[in-house]
Amino acid sequence: MPQVALLQAHYFDVKGVFRADFPDNPPKAFNYTGAPLTANLFTVKGTRLSRIAFNSTVELVIQDTNLLSVESHPFHLHGFNFFVVGTGIGNFDPAKDPTKYNLVDPPERNTIGVPTGGWAAIRFRADNPGVWFFHCHLELHTGWGLKTAFLVEDGPGKDQAVRPPPKDLPQC
Repeated sequence: MPQVALLQAHYFDVKGVFRADFPDNPPKAFNYTGAPLTANLFTVKGTRLSRIAFNSTVELVIQDTNLLSVESHPFHLHGFNFFVVGTGIGNFDPAKDPTKYNLVDPPERNTIGVPTGGWAAIRFRADNPGVWFFHCHLELHTGWGLKTAFLVEDGPGKDQAVRPPPKDLPQC
């Protein structure tokens, strides 16, 4: 875990706290819900965020895996509500599954239970600048790395930017 808060590091441009290069796709594709994986995925420790332009529409597919065991993960996004546009069992198929999305009246949430051995697709408008935590709500799982954050850039207007911390903000 970083020793400096991510929002503080962003606002004051503190170098070395995080990298804004979280991959848009898994670096190594595999059968996420198949037989338990024994291959080395060459994971690395570090704090990597996704940088998102202000007012972008973000679509995120959250895929359950069988790395340790399949189970439902309640993922929560701070700073935004999102629309659940699709869910399914098995591996998400980017060629077929989006054709089944509910784009007419999707439910609005801030937490989604990713189905056991399945996936959930969400969409939100990134219109709230700052650094926003996205994580599994099972506390043990955040320690395993089921967490990241989105760095939403400032917008063009003065009311569309991260505000400075208050003068009396206590030091950590």
